[in-house]
Amino acid sequence: MKVEELIIYGKKYIHSDFVNMLLSNLLNLNALELLNHLDDIVSDDIITEFKKQVDLVKEKKPIQYVMGNVDFYGNILDVNENTLIPRFETEELVEKTISYLKDFETPIEIADIGTGSGCIAIALKKELDCHIDAVDISLKALEVAKKNIDKYNLDINLIKGNLLDPLTKKYDCIISNPPYISEDEEIQDIVKNNEPRIALFADDNGLYYYKEIIKNSKKYLKNKFLLAFEIGETQGNFLREYAKLYFNDADIIIEKDMQGRDRFLFIKK
Repeated sequence: MKVEELIIYGKKYIHSDFVNMLLSNLLNLNALELLNHLDDIVSDDIITEFKKQVDLVKEKKPIQYVMGNVDFYGNILDVNENTLIPRFETEELVEKTISYLKDFETPIEIADIGTGSGCIAIALKKELDCHIDAVDISLKALEVAKKNIDKYNLDINLIKGNLLDPLTKKYDCIISNPPYISEDEEIQDIVKNNEPRIALFADDNGLYYYKEIIKNSKKYLKNKFLLAFEIGETQGNFLREYAKLYFNDADIIIEKDMQGRDRFLFIKK
C-alpha cells in the first residue's frame, strides 16, 4: 500500500489529525514531509502496526500512549501508562519558571517533585545552568524518566521517594506538577480510564500534595528561592492564603495560563 492509501484507510475510523500523527511517527517524518511521500510504498510491518494503532485510537486509547511519545518543550519524550501525559500548561510552567530563575546565581539547584516522565527536569536542564534532583514515588515512572534522560545524555539525579522526604540539601527552586484532581471531580473518560490514578487524584479536594510540599519545604530552600507549581484552576485563592501561613515574607503569585485560567502558583523570595 502507498502512504496515501493508508491515510484514506485511517480516516474511515479516526480523525485525520490522528492519522497524520500516527503515520508521521511510524515513518519518522513530520506532518509536512508526509505530504511529499504520498506515493511511497509502505512495508507490510508498518501497515500492520498502523492498522493496530488506528484500532487503539478508535477504542479511546490516548494517542500519546499509542505512539509511545510526546513532544514536550521541543523534546520527544517516551510516555506510557505509568506516566502522566505532559500537557501544554506544563510547558507554560517551565517557561514561566525559567523567567523567574533568570536572576539566580548559577548553577541553580533544582528539585523536581513528582517528575513522572522527567519532562520538567529535562526541559529545565536543557535551558538552564543547573543541577537537578528529580523525585518520584513510582519506580515504573522513574524507569521512563531515565530512558528520556539517557536519550538526551543529561546529568539529572533520579531519586525514588515520596515528595520531599528523600531530599538532603537546600535548593534554589522546588518545582512540582503534583496530582491535583479531587476524587469526586468529573474528568474525561479517556483520561480517567488510561492515565495513572496516582498521577491524577489527590485527597483533601485535590489539595493534599500542595499542602505537604508547602508546609515542609522551608528547610529545603535557600534564603533566596522559588517554589513553582501547576495548580487546578479553582485552587488559586485557597493556595495563596495557605502559602501565607508558611511564607508570609515572600511574594506569592498566582498566574494564568493562555486560556485565562488560574494555573500556576509561584512563591518567591
